[in-house]
Amino acid sequence: MPKKVKRISKFVNQPFDFILCVVVFILLALGVVMVLSASAPSALAEDGKTYTYAGKQLVFAIIGLVLMFIISKIDYRFYKKFYWPVYAASCIILLLVVVPGLGASEGGATRWVRVPAIGQFQPSELTKIGLIIFYAGYLSDHKNELKDFWKGFVKPLCFLIPPIAILFFVQNHLSASLIIAAISCIMMIIAGTRMLYFVLTGAVGGCGLGALLMYKLTSGGGSGENFRLDRIVSFLDPWKDKLGDGWQVIQSLYAIGSGGLFGAGLGESKQKYLYISMPQNDFIFSIIAEELGFVGCVIIISLFAILIWRGILIAMKSPDMFGSLVAIGITSLVAIQVILNIGVVTSSIPNTGISLPFFSYGGTSLIILLSCMGILLNISRAGNKV
Repeated sequence: MPKKVKRISKFVNQPFDFILCVVVFILLALGVVMVLSASAPSALAEDGKTYTYAGKQLVFAIIGLVLMFIISKIDYRFYKKFYWPVYAASCIILLLVVVPGLGASEGGATRWVRVPAIGQFQPSELTKIGLIIFYAGYLSDHKNELKDFWKGFVKPLCFLIPPIAILFFVQNHLSASLIIAAISCIMMIIAGTRMLYFVLTGAVGGCGLGALLMYKLTSGGGSGENFRLDRIVSFLDPWKDKLGDGWQVIQSLYAIGSGGLFGAGLGESKQKYLYISMPQNDFIFSIIAEELGFVGCVIIISLFAILIWRGILIAMKSPDMFGSLVAIGITSLVAIQVILNIGVVTSSIPNTGISLPFFSYGGTSLIILLSCMGILLNISRAGNKV
């Protein structure tokens, strides 16, 4: 066998999940290209340079890849030793936004922390992975209690109260609260908590959550007092206020509809020319649909589906419960954000401000996401080749 073929074969047969690694690389490359395409007009209008956002995203991607490969070499069992300190840190870091000089506000919400000479980051992104590690450690250490209603259902859910309360009332970050709650519940069910408990308490909890949501919907909490209620109204009938709250989703639908089967071509989007506000962020999927068409969207969704499939397989093959739950938590994080983001840009659900993994512009989310992929790769090593 030729030496070159042997080297390729040796790389493919590495003990980590090769398919997952390739999918991550493809999604990351596509993401940087699409950020370049989507952000060029906005960047040009802001500072006269078309590569501002894309250049930063490329730097974030490189940093994230370096961290991914470093973390893939660290035994995932190491994190279990510190799941209680990780939980405490995950809650405390959310409060940094209220520290004078550190917190940064935007759009009526204070969700960012300024770091001198670096920029700003969203502490909620760190909290997501922190709580995944915490719940994986806690549930695996208390697996014999999971069938009990109080010890296996109520008690674990109580740990959600501090981070969600901070996100909800301090940061005004409803979407992150919902994602964290959903991931935690999925991990509890996978760990062995009875589904019946969730069903029986769903009605009561739903009423309480509904009342809380109505309070937030009607009270706002920022410069736009009723911005969440406005989002609901614009979701139900975006054309009712097509020049106001319905503008963004209408332009998104125009972009998706004009993409057709094969799209207008890479870089040929019309809606990114300041029709869609900050198209490189939450609504980047609409630009993808316009430029790459239905076929391009199907390919990208299929890549996400493969990533989720590999994550589930890694969880199934994990040698212990902790690794399995961490893998499920990370996979759920990706799956939930993909579903919610695409749901928003297609006007299937109200605007929730969720980024599209690997595609939406943002350093914190991309670096944390790639670090999570490193943990998944390490778990796949421990479970041998899936």
